[in-house]
Amino acid sequence: MKKVFQTLALIALACGIGVTAQASTPEQDLQAFQNFFKKRFPSVEMDDYANGAYAIDPAGRENWEAIEEFPPYEPFIDDGKTMWDKPFTNGKTYSDCFPDGPAIAGKYPYWDKEKGMVMTLPLALNQCLEANGEKPLKYKKGPINNILSYIAFESRGQTTNVVIPKDDPRALQAYEDGKKFYYARRGQLNFSCASCHIQNAGMILRTEILSPALGHTTHFPVYRSKWGTVGTLHRRFSGCNQQVRAKAFKAQGEEYRNLEYFLTYMSNGLPLNGPGARK
Repeated sequence: MKKVFQTLALIALACGIGVTAQASTPEQDLQAFQNFFKKRFPSVEMDDYANGAYAIDPAGRENWEAIEEFPPYEPFIDDGKTMWDKPFTNGKTYSDCFPDGPAIAGKYPYWDKEKGMVMTLPLALNQCLEANGEKPLKYKKGPINNILSYIAFESRGQTTNVVIPKDDPRALQAYEDGKKFYYARRGQLNFSCASCHIQNAGMILRTEILSPALGHTTHFPVYRSKWGTVGTLHRRFSGCNQQVRAKAFKAQGEEYRNLEYFLTYMSNGLPLNGPGARK
């Protein structure tokens, strides 16, 4: 156990937690982050982290694989394809905004230099709708999950490859803000994201095994049995904040977009396999 906490201390320093003489680079953060999990779970293949807790939970994996025989997210994929193909009032479709689509999930999130902000896929979809005179979709529940499910399914097998541009210091700041959010304690329980998914990854909380942080972004949107439907990554962020009794931030607000930027970067190299199914 002492060795585990020593390792955690090292990754904390590598990721810039606490007072250090010199800040680490994103590349150093990524190496330390992924090496931590390689040492923590040496029998787990790197690509398997895209499967969340099922990468480290053999019993849970059996149940999950059985569910995947007839995945509950299939109807959402079908509805999403209908949305993708359906013309807007002006006769255009999503394809006019995303000519390389629908397999475009691997391009997001990215740093939009012109807008000076992290651009996520849900945000881009709504900008497409608004540019064509349509009403934007809500960011947590409802039809946004249909179109995201379809895009995620079409994008399966793409490799996570988030870039932090070196020619724009605002991009690095957005990354650093996301990293700070991930390691900051909050709420009445005084937990950070890292408290559960780095420090205690693999431990049992009530009846659930805490999933590793590595790979957390690869399989969204996710059908959760608890929800009875598909939900977005930012809905999950909000739920986690509420579970530690902290006030959730606005979905697709700057805080969660920067968090997504950091956390997706930490999964660079992993395959996309959304939509997913979880408890």
